[in-house]
This record gives sequence, C-alpha cells and structure tokens, in this order.
Amino acid sequence: MHPPASAVRAARIEHLDALRGLALFGIALVNVGVFASPWWGLGVPDPAFSAPLDRIVAALVATLFEMKFYLLFSFLFGYSFSLQQAAAARAGQAFAPRMGRRLLGLWLIGALHAALLFHGDILTTYALMGALLLGLSRAGETAQLRIAHGLIVATALAWAALGVLAWLQPAPAADAAAQAQAVLRGFTGAPAGVLAARADALTSAWPILLALQAPCALAMFLYGLAAGRRTLAARLDDYRPLLRRLRRVGFAVGLPAALALGTIEAWPVSEPVQLWVLALSLLTAPLLSLAYAALALPWFAGGGARIADRLAPAGRMALSNYLLQSTAMALLFTGYGLGWMGRVSPAATLAIVLALFAAQLWLSRAWLRRFAYGPVEWLLRAATIGAWPRMGKAAY
Repeated sequence: MHPPASAVRAARIEHLDALRGLALFGIALVNVGVFASPWWGLGVPDPAFSAPLDRIVAALVATLFEMKFYLLFSFLFGYSFSLQQAAAARAGQAFAPRMGRRLLGLWLIGALHAALLFHGDILTTYALMGALLLGLSRAGETAQLRIAHGLIVATALAWAALGVLAWLQPAPAADAAAQAQAVLRGFTGAPAGVLAARADALTSAWPILLALQAPCALAMFLYGLAAGRRTLAARLDDYRPLLRRLRRVGFAVGLPAALALGTIEAWPVSEPVQLWVLALSLLTAPLLSLAYAALALPWFAGGGARIADRLAPAGRMALSNYLLQSTAMALLFTGYGLGWMGRVSPAATLAIVLALFAAQLWLSRAWLRRFAYGPVEWLLRAATIGAWPRMGKAAY
C-alpha cells in the first residue's frame, strides 16, 4: 500500500529541514575561519599554516562551501516565507503584521549576535531583505524572477568594476602582518577588549556584507518563494526535469568558478584578480547553490532518507543552532574562553566543526523529543504571534 498523500507531503517538508541542517553545517565550516584565523579576509593565507595540507583544506572549504551555503539557507528562507504566507491565508489572518514582527525580532536577535558573538552575522541582513521580500511578494512570479536575476548580475558587475578600478589605480600594499597582529591582540585579550575589537570589525564588515551578501540573499529569497508557491519539495516527481537542468547547469557553470575562488584562497593573487574572481563567484554561486538543493532533495527522498532523518532536527531549530555555533566558536577562539585564534590549523578547525555539528545533531534530536521548538525559535514565535506559545512535545 502507498502512504497517504498527506504523509508524503510531511516527509517532503522534513526534507527541507534536512536541507536546512546541511546548510547549517556548511555555514559553520565557513564561519569558523573568521574565528580561527586573524588573517581571514586580508587576501593572504596565514603564513603559520602554509603546509600543503593546510592550503588544500582551505581551498576545498572555499571551493565547496564559501558563498554557497548562506545562499542555500537564503533559498530556504524564501521557501519558508511562502509556507507561512499560505498558512496565514488558510487561517484567514493578516500576514504582513505577523511577518513584520517576526522580522523585527530576527533583526534584534541578529544585532545582539553581531555585537556579542560574531561580526559576520547574517540575521540582520535577512531581516532587512525579508522586509523587501514582503513588499515584493505581491508581484507576479515572472517579475520576481527577473528581479532576482537582475540583483545577481548587477552585484557581480559592481564587484567586477571594483576590480577594474583596482587595476587602473592600484592601492598601496597594506601591511597584512600588522593587521593580523592587531586582530589577534583584540580578539584574544580580555572580554572587554574582544567586544571593542568586534565593534571595530563591525564598522568595516557591515558595509561589505550589505554590498556582497544582501542582494544575492534577496535574489535567493525570491527563488525560494517561487519554489515554495509551486510546492516543489512536496512534488519532486513533477519537477524532475527542472531538477536535472539545475544540477547540470549549476555544476557545469558553478564549479569552475568555485575552483577559481578556492585556488586564490590558498594561493593569493593580485587584488584586481581577486575582485574579478569574486565577481565571477557572485554570478555563479547561486546556480551552484540551487544545484546542491536539486541534488540533495531527491536524494533525501530516496537513498539518503536516513541521513535526512539525522539532519532534520538540527534544521528545525537552525536559528538556535546557528547561535550555538557562534557561542562555541567564540569560547574556543576568542578571549571569552580559550583564545585559540591563530593557533589552530585549517585541518584542525575542520575537525572541530565536525565534532561540534555532530554534537548539535544529537542535542537537536534530544531537545525536540521534549519540545516543539528550539529555544530561540520559541522566542521568535512569541514575537511573531504576540503571545507565549506552548512548547509542547514535538512529533519526533
């Protein structure tokens, strides 16, 4: 006998949670570099870890994960937006006020996260872009997709133009070693010094994050919104031709650019070339992220069902897990705790992330056996509905 359609739909939605859990792992692999190395973002690898294994690990992380998994998470944000909008319509409730409260709550959580734990926070960007998504959600699908395409192309062209300017008017070479030492002193000193260093980092990081991540995140929101309204995850069989095209085009176009990004991460080049490779990655990373989703979702529905079952609880409480990752990394690498920044190789940081994520998989499943929401998800839902929701017992 075949399972009822409702059970199939529920399983396919769980696959979205599994994909969210997978995205959470990829985000941790990228973010740990910011915590672990004072050389991160300086365009030069840490000379203390220049062995072939260190370079290869750094190149692989940049190739497979950097600039891809926050986009995958963004796609899922847009998909979830469509589910919440549909649920509000079925209940006959006004959607915009609820979503506005949710986005405000998300922004406040993100602002605290950025100030206290991680200056590379993505939540505030999601909240701001979510407000734009709320306005764009009334447009037709064709217009939404054109806007998404335009945002990606415009962002890539802007960074390519910066590369041209850097080529025409080269800037004086910065003393990367001195900058790295200043970062190391700030983030491994007393907790008050860590807060001050993070405030300084925020001043320079936020404009770059907004210019680099925000437009592409909004584009992926719109792609996810279209996929959610078509209930793609619940109708994978109907969309197999589309999924095949996404895999074929996404990997064919996205992987070469990703390899270029990984190569310059481990073996640096001039600033103009770095900017041009970044622009190429901005143009192609959304396709590669969609190819990841097009590969993972059918696999979760088939041979990867057991892996999906392990990942889904972490994805259901992804916000709590994202903040927990930052907390753990801050305790390990900054003056809040052990102060390991600059002392751990790329291979060792990879092992740390694997151990941390394995613990999160176990903790998430254990938590959801007793509660319906993750702790931060519960707070965000309270802000959304304007009341304290029951924690209840989850269906796991």
